[in-house]
Parts: sequence; structure tokens; C-alpha cells
Amino acid sequence: MQVRLIIKKKLKNAFDPSELDVIDESHKHVGHIGHKPEGETHFRVKMKSHVFAGLNRLDMQRLVFKALETEMDKGIHALSLDLSS
Repeated sequence: MQVRLIIKKKLKNAFDPSELDVIDESHKHVGHIGHKPEGETHFRVKMKSHVFAGLNRLDMQRLVFKALETEMDKGIHALSLDLSS
């Protein structure tokens, strides 16, 4: 399964988002550290979830990184997050 789809599935399960967009931006990082020829290393996530209500940006990010811990350990080099409640 594509890493983008795994990310999307895990975030849906963990956060029940009202909005979710997972974008593979690996093609923008060709030649940069962490890039792999097959891609799937650099992602942008835009997500809105009730789970984030009352949390500051750092706490929201920590929750997302915890949910995606396995994927981060397996080769995601960069994960840009745009999170809100």
C-alpha cells in the first residue's frame, strides 16, 4: 500500500477528521537529503479534527507524530502539518 494511503488511513482512524488531505510532495525534493528515487518521503498533511479542540499547535503535532510513529521510523523524511480543530 502507498505510504500516502497508510498515512490517510491511520489519521482517519485516530482523529476522525472533518477534513483531511495528505499530499505527497516528494517530487519537490529531488536531490535533497532524505529523498528516495521511488518517492514517498516528503508529505504535507492538512487536517481538521475535534480531537484538537483546546490543544496548542505543539500538542496537536505530537499526537499526529505519535499516530504515525511507525511510518516516521520507516522512511518518512519530512512531514509538514497544517492542523486545526
